[in-house]
Amino acid sequence: MESNRQKKIAGILQQDLVDVLQRAASDGGLKGVIISVSKVSVTVDLSMAKVYLSIFPNKEAQPLLEGIQSNKPLIRHELAQRTRHQLRRMPQLEFFIDDSLEYIDGIERSLKEGDNPIENPDLLDDRKKS
Repeated sequence: MESNRQKKIAGILQQDLVDVLQRAASDGGLKGVIISVSKVSVTVDLSMAKVYLSIFPNKEAQPLLEGIQSNKPLIRHELAQRTRHQLRRMPQLEFFIDDSLEYIDGIERSLKEGDNPIENPDLLDDRKKS
């Protein structure tokens, strides 16, 4: 259960991270790449923030994540500058790809392509675990 303080800090980080990452992507010559921060969760001691990123188009996700990982100190410094009046200490940042949108898209695609077990109950036999 997250405390209000954790939620507040996560909210501040989420808002500023979107700006920082989107600007870094466009400065780095990545046109047409959309980076959104889908979730930030902060540990109880406020020392670590897990940042979940949604990156579109998806084929850019892995190389972009690696670039973000290698620039963590710069990103953290930029965030610290932006939040210096709100946060005393900047948490360490850990970045992850949030593939929930891709997962949902896969479900929707399979439902549209006739892979729908509701309309075709025979498909359920293929999915049962032995």
